[in-house]
This record gives sequence, structure tokens and C-alpha cells, in this order.
Amino acid sequence: MNNGNPLERNPWIRKSSEIIYTNPWITVREDRVIRPDGEPGVYGVVDTRGATGAVAITPTMDVYLVGQYRYPTEGYSWEIIEGGTDEGETPLECIRRELREEAGLIAQKWTPLGGEVHLSNCISSENGYLFLAEDLEETEPEPEATEVLQIRRVPFAEALAMTDEGEITDAISIMGLLLAERYLRRHRDWRP
Repeated sequence: MNNGNPLERNPWIRKSSEIIYTNPWITVREDRVIRPDGEPGVYGVVDTRGATGAVAITPTMDVYLVGQYRYPTEGYSWEIIEGGTDEGETPLECIRRELREEAGLIAQKWTPLGGEVHLSNCISSENGYLFLAEDLEETEPEPEATEVLQIRRVPFAEALAMTDEGEITDAISIMGLLLAERYLRRHRDWRP
């Protein structure tokens, strides 16, 4: 938010923009710019679909985690339920769909956890939205063909410890779990 502070104004001048690569998940563009120091330069940006995440929590304070191999980082990752928005889909519509597809869950109660978050704003325009999902009903998961998933139900305090111990390294999962903890402390007086 720019409150008139000159340091918060955009110091970059975009002269042109060219799409270098695109696929169903990302578009890479290269912008010709005038940098803040007045010199010409280039800025590469990865544009993506919006990201969503849900901390799906039970009345006994267990949360559902999804495990999957992440190709870009070449490692296995435990995460909250996540997904990318399809064209024309709101973040809430997306995460409802992802919760059902990935974990086989339908939530009757949804609470936004803060507002928009930026996941890697130095190279990507990707924004994310996080939710607390409650009053869960189980159904059959329907993962996409690209997903080989493992579902775990763990105590919420254990999931928080997994972030502290580096077992959960995914940014949107860490943000979601910590925002859920703050929300539950403020609104439900919950303590791990």
C-alpha cells in the first residue's frame, strides 16, 4: 500500500514486454526496463495462476497433510491442501475443489486466514489465499493424473512442530499453519 511515501512508488519503467515461454501453469516474460538507477535493463517475471491453501482441521485439532514428490525441488514435501485456480475460478471455489480432489474432504465452514499473500515476489507474480476449513465430511479423493499423494492426519501441534523442525518447507503451508495458529489463539483461545 502506498501512502504517498515516495520510496513506495514504482521506481522501474517498463519499456516493453515479451512472452518468452508459456504452458498451462506458467508464463515467463521478459520486460525491457529502465532500472531505478536510470540504466536500461531486463526483468524476468514468472506469471502463474493464483495459489490457494487450506488448513483442514478436525474438532479434535488434527490437521490433514498431503505428501507428494515435488519435481522442481527434487524432494518429497508434506503440505497443507493446496492448488492453483483455474480461469474464472475464485480462490474459495478453487480450494473447495482441491480439498475434495486431494484429500477427499468437504468442509462446511470456511474462514479466510488474512488476505492475499505473495509467494516469491522478486521473480513471480504468484499470489495466494489461505483458509481454515472446518466441519469436515469424508468422501473419495479424486487426484489429478499428475498427482501421487499420501494423506496424513496429525495433531495440529505436531504440524506446527514440523514447520519449526524443517519437515514442512513449503511456504504456503508454513504461512497457512502459522496463520491458523494465530487465528485459533485469538478466536478460540486454543493453545498447543
